[in-house]
Amino acid sequence: MSNIAIHGFGRIGRSALKAALKNDLFTPVAISDIRDAPTFAALFEADSNYGRWHEPVEASENGFVIGGREIAYYNASEAIPDWGALGVDLVVDCTGRATVRSGAQAHIDRGAKKVLVSAASRTKEDCDAMLLPGVNLETYDTAKHHIISIASCTTNALGPVVKVLRDNYGIESGFFSTVHAYTNTQSLTDQPMKDRRDSWAAAENIIPSSSGAAKALIFIWEDLKLTGKAYRVPVRTGSIAEINAVLNRPVTRDELIAAFEAAASSESLRGIMGLLHEEYASARIVGESHSCIVDLPLINVMGDRLVSVAAWYDNEMGYATRLAEMAGVVLQ
Repeated sequence: MSNIAIHGFGRIGRSALKAALKNDLFTPVAISDIRDAPTFAALFEADSNYGRWHEPVEASENGFVIGGREIAYYNASEAIPDWGALGVDLVVDCTGRATVRSGAQAHIDRGAKKVLVSAASRTKEDCDAMLLPGVNLETYDTAKHHIISIASCTTNALGPVVKVLRDNYGIESGFFSTVHAYTNTQSLTDQPMKDRRDSWAAAENIIPSSSGAAKALIFIWEDLKLTGKAYRVPVRTGSIAEINAVLNRPVTRDELIAAFEAAASSESLRGIMGLLHEEYASARIVGESHSCIVDLPLINVMGDRLVSVAAWYDNEMGYATRLAEMAGVVLQ
């Protein structure tokens, strides 16, 4: 098996490791970050969103031991580890700082063969490919693509929905909104922040925010006329995105539901797009591994071309599961 390292062991880095171990996808040869290993071991073992890990977890002299698996840990506060000396083929960068090419290229300069970025690259020039599982993996060229972005959690939630609408009916134009769990970019208490709306306490407010998902989707479909925004709300994880779009040809509600049922069972979207046939709230999707779960009761059609489709997603675990799966795709 090729050697994989995780750089950045925050919310997404730890969730990606859990997905990788749970699904027997890979065990990284190394993890790197800027804090101490015992604290990271404790955070991995007892998670506020997902509870206790089912295996023993402890910090060792050289890193972590998780269920008997020994994983080396490197403090990267002064320099990125020498990936070449460690025989690392792929670095999964979960720091949020590899969204520009120089940040991702630093891993290749240190000997890694490829970099998988757990965020949307700032521009198309900042990565070699932006890939969404279930949407455009067939465009991956292992010989040409060395810096790969899988965009954001919201992009991965919207992408399959957009694909179904485009493939079956075409999209004339549309807007999306995501009601999103709060994140570490926000403040716990009221205090001045760079974005004024983020200055209010995340756990006490509904906070409008921008969403980079629209730009990322246009990286994939250049002719797509879709834009949107986010509302951060006081939940730990679990979000919902809604697309309101004008289609190119008429459709009924029953036809639209049937199209999503067929897509969810297709080979390309199986395990990526799920369906809800009954009425639930966000607690239902915490811990879900799907990129999105289309809420069929919420599908609406006005007239015959204006449609509304909502999809739930665990913005941490669903995205982290795709990230762990993509590590294997990149190294094919």
